Amino acid sequence: MSNINQLLVQAQTAHDTADWSSLIQYLQQLILGTDSEHPEIVKNLEYLLKLTLSMLEMGDFQQRWEITKALTRLGNIAIPPLIEILEDEDAEEELRWYAARTLGEFQHPEAIAPLIELLKTDEDEELKAIAATAIGQMGTVAIAALSELLLDEDTRLLAVRSLSCIPQTETITPLLSVVQDSQATIRTAAIEALSSFHDERVPPILLNALDDIAATVRRAAVLGLGFRSDLREALDLVTRLQPKLYDFNIDVCCAAAVSLSRMGSDDAAKHLFDLLISPHTPLPLQLETIRALVWVGTPSSLEYLQTAFNQSTSETLWQEIVTVLGRVQKPQTTQAVEILLQILRCLSCGTLRERRAALTQHPATEIANVKSAIALSLGQLGEMQAIEPLISLLADSNVSVRLHASAALKNLGGEVAHQQLLQLANDVSLLADLQQGIAIALAEW
Repeated sequence: MSNINQLLVQAQTAHDTADWSSLIQYLQQLILGTDSEHPEIVKNLEYLLKLTLSMLEMGDFQQRWEITKALTRLGNIAIPPLIEILEDEDAEEELRWYAARTLGEFQHPEAIAPLIELLKTDEDEELKAIAATAIGQMGTVAIAALSELLLDEDTRLLAVRSLSCIPQTETITPLLSVVQDSQATIRTAAIEALSSFHDERVPPILLNALDDIAATVRRAAVLGLGFRSDLREALDLVTRLQPKLYDFNIDVCCAAAVSLSRMGSDDAAKHLFDLLISPHTPLPLQLETIRALVWVGTPSSLEYLQTAFNQSTSETLWQEIVTVLGRVQKPQTTQAVEILLQILRCLSCGTLRERRAALTQHPATEIANVKSAIALSLGQLGEMQAIEPLISLLADSNVSVRLHASAALKNLGGEVAHQQLLQLANDVSLLADLQQGIAIALAEW
């Protein structure tokens, strides 16, 4: 008996004894692990389909998930029975869910009509959403049918969401037809979908949507324009986006901060700084603006963060600023380190032996969480000039600060930092608190 015939017998036995775990293993070996053109597989294709469908009907959630891979491998022969399951309103909901999902993976025109019919008639919103996604997976073959669904108010939103799953320029025209729809959810979905295309028809639509009455639409337009920094000068995007920093809706404001950060320009950074230091800016938006200034990635944007740190009286903002400075990318890492060291600079000549006080008079440097965040950021930036200031933090009275400084030294200097600590360990001229901190760090290295 050939191996395939033996597996077929074992699969039938597993089916007859309701041993679903074994059945799925045998089916996977037969269908996924064997050449689909093998004569024995072709000869028993209908039989394998029958067993696979029984597995789909009787298996648990995970087993059904795995068996759908085998169903698609069987080919178009599986489409009619899956359609039958989909159209059976008395069938188990999860089973119909899997039928819809699997039909989408075939990307075959025969599967479009029943999925679209389900969108039109079924009451189950979750199942309709799955069907919409399945149609979207079919690609360009489904665009014509989905365009027809745009004409019906009841199916328009699902059609837009299906079209958004098809990354083909052929979807632009039907999507443009609904950007002025009376329903904000449809306008939002259309704007979001169109934003993924670098097509000359899209930017004017996004610019117009900046003043939409619905906040969700404005936010989608703001984020969409944020991906078009290539049009920054041509469309004067910084000027167009800046008013949205002060939108009535905070989600729009946060989106505007993100999009301006993607412009990568000094004027965008200035607008973000003005928003950050305004006494009327709510805290969540200030935090988003701090992150945005780092993403701008220019020297001026980091200078604005330093200025904001010095002007602020908020522990939350202090900690966020020193945290995001640790995420700065080259070539600005040196500048970020210098800013952090200015916050945390030693007095006198800067040598450990002459150290009298570790911190400046800025109130933030007396807060353990802020000092710990500074240590973490210095460790992430990878600049060796931070080794000595980090060693000075080993004398801090707070355990968390000392632990963060030690971890940062390991991350930053590795062997170099370790050797420097060893040299200092026996230096009796160091202050006692620093000597103790160095000893603890070496013991834990």
